[in-house]
Amino acid sequence: MLRYRLTHPELIGALAGIGHGGQILIADSNYDVLGNTPSVAKRVYLNLAPGMINAIEVLDVLCEAIPVEAAVGMFEDSGTKPAVSAEFAKFLPQELQIEWLPRSAFYERVNNSRTSLIIATGEQRLYSNLLLVVGVVTQRG
Repeated sequence: MLRYRLTHPELIGALAGIGHGGQILIADSNYDVLGNTPSVAKRVYLNLAPGMINAIEVLDVLCEAIPVEAAVGMFEDSGTKPAVSAEFAKFLPQELQIEWLPRSAFYERVNNSRTSLIIATGEQRLYSNLLLVVGVVTQRG
């Protein structure tokens, strides 16, 4: 029996195999998870229906399960941060600043061998994509 909220077997297995510096993409419902991600990355589909399950819900649960060292978001085409940016920041470690990139640079950052897990969500807000970099698990005292 697990003591935290994450109970999804595929996610637990995938997270257990990602080490320090590994990357996890939380993708909104418009993101091309087959064409704009590395072919070797594990894909977990949580996009049950439009709006279900959203990116913030996934981020909330992931941040309880893994240490997050860095996060990268996608600028809107206008060059502004998406509306969801403040919500993302609420769930990440306080000292962490999200790095924001234009769409093509974001795709490049995702499309490398460090991206091990792609989580497709039902998030409908545009540009609600977040790339997480897994941190280090420290010794418990």
